[in-house]
Amino acid sequence: MFAVPENTVAPLPADQRSRHPVRTALSFAADRAAWRNLLRYDPDERFAALVDTVDGHEVWLLSWLPGQGTEIHDHGDTTGAFTVVSGQLDETVHAGGAAVRDRPGVHHVRAGQSRVFGPGYVHEVRNPGPDPVVSVHVYQDGGRTVRSVTRSATCAGTATPSGT
Repeated sequence: MFAVPENTVAPLPADQRSRHPVRTALSFAADRAAWRNLLRYDPDERFAALVDTVDGHEVWLLSWLPGQGTEIHDHGDTTGAFTVVSGQLDETVHAGGAAVRDRPGVHHVRAGQSRVFGPGYVHEVRNPGPDPVVSVHVYQDGGRTVRSVTRSATCAGTATPSGT
């Protein structure tokens, strides 16, 4: 065990925008009263609703019926996180646009767990299970940016945005 002198620990800044998006996601995930009345399930596509904009973060509620998911995408210059409230989401992370299937690249994100993303992070998310999933997503520095990404045959599998 060792002691850390107080003068070596930086105080938290008063500006809460420096708060990590995963902390915001966890906080809202735990506060069901903040979003309970917004929750819907859409049989045609995953449902998304803006819950709040707080301290420079956009907080979104998403619901996923079995089999619903995203295409391969990134979030532009946005940093963010998502937390699963109930159920399980599978996140497949892509490196350079090619799936990382032979290495740990598929993450099973269960209730209470979070994943973080930033600029250049390419992934797809899906509800693989038999039950609906609810998740809270937080976007910082750019809002809810979702850009489809394609694997270009001419770029040997590198990710290139296909739109905004």
